[in-house]
Amino acid sequence: MQITGQTKIVGIIGDPIKHSRSPQIHNAAIAALGLDYVYVPFHVQPDNLGAAIEGFKAINLVGINVTIPHKQSVMPHLNEISREAILIGAVNTLIFNEEEIIGENTDAPGFLQAMREAGLEVPQGGSAVVIGAGGSARAVVVALSLAGVRTIFIANRTVSRAVALAENLSEKIGVSIYGIGLDDPKLPNAVGTSQLIVNTASASMEVAHPLLIDPAWLEPQSIVYDIVYTPPETRLLQAAVERGCHTIGGLGMLVHQGAIAFEKWTGVYPPVEAMRQALQGAFDQK
Repeated sequence: MQITGQTKIVGIIGDPIKHSRSPQIHNAAIAALGLDYVYVPFHVQPDNLGAAIEGFKAINLVGINVTIPHKQSVMPHLNEISREAILIGAVNTLIFNEEEIIGENTDAPGFLQAMREAGLEVPQGGSAVVIGAGGSARAVVVALSLAGVRTIFIANRTVSRAVALAENLSEKIGVSIYGIGLDDPKLPNAVGTSQLIVNTASASMEVAHPLLIDPAWLEPQSIVYDIVYTPPETRLLQAAVERGCHTIGGLGMLVHQGAIAFEKWTGVYPPVEAMRQALQGAFDQK
């Protein structure tokens, strides 16, 4: 990679930022395509966010990914925000376009693109269960609603969070969304009759943590999607395979949400396999 005065700059902001795997992913795609770009991580503390955004605009950056804790606080600094980002309530991608800064959220389309890559279809007109009620769950619910799922159950340990998220999005999107607890007697039937079950809860990462749903509730041929990507095959996915379900892990969503941002900046959809290999290599070196 040769950096010159013509090299275009993209990157990521966060606090902290040293843990981010995005530089490896994006720079691998840049190298594979031979583009005159470089992807740089920037440590931006909350009090400096506005100044950082103005600085990026002043030096003609092309685009920026946004990670914790700036995904919501960056929104007042933007000129335009996509519908998906407004519904999700968070921005993870900025596009600097002359005098305007556009905010996008690529989590929802990345979630759907990973499904398509795996040869799986969203159950349009059907139902889904989403486990968890955090920011990732919100992105998944928005993705499913816009893709044509008509009924969604949000199941969470803290029922009030599930209910609040369900009421907020149901009103905005016009889809039947219900918030329930993980111990709700309606959950087994919801899982058994839904064509898609999505886990967004980080508890799935813990090998010793009990499963949040009983695998016996799963029906063969249903789709079980765990957006957790470490480990690549969670205990939930292992149990779903034993039940004869279609399964998909979270690595694809992570790669594709980055690939969609990459395309918005460069106009080129990147080689996903090169990004996936770079990401896997970064995990292997951890």
